Amino acid sequence: MKLHELGPNKGGESRNQKRKRLGRGTATGQGKTSGRGENGQNSRSGGGVRPGFEGGQMPLYRRLPKRGFNNKRFAKEFVIVNLEQLNKFDENTEVTPELLIESGVIKNTKDGVKVLAKGELNKKLIVKANKFSKSAAEKIEAVGGKVEVI
Repeated sequence: MKLHELGPNKGGESRNQKRKRLGRGTATGQGKTSGRGENGQNSRSGGGVRPGFEGGQMPLYRRLPKRGFNNKRFAKEFVIVNLEQLNKFDENTEVTPELLIESGVIKNTKDGVKVLAKGELNKKLIVKANKFSKSAAEKIEAVGGKVEVI
């Protein structure tokens, strides 16, 4: 295939449509008021109302009850490290959050580090973190490593 053989996608004809030229006489049907109607806020340049505005009626998002508790503001955010990322360290290394930051595996610790079991671990390591998934802890110990919760 060469560049001159390329064409638009089948069924993608809308990309090739010309834009509507508004305000160009009456023959087009889009002249004079350019399809905006005669008067009112929406006919003016810069006019219009904000999203959710219902003409002064109490908007839906304010009419609906807001109840209950949401933990999002208070939830702890853990930085995730997968087992396959720990293979870059030498045998018998003590892997701490500080070492993970120094080596560039993670950028910061946020509220703590959690180790997950994605991938395989090939080296015996002493891993110190705030949380471990069960399967990650099992895999680390299966290789002969050690798991320590900070």
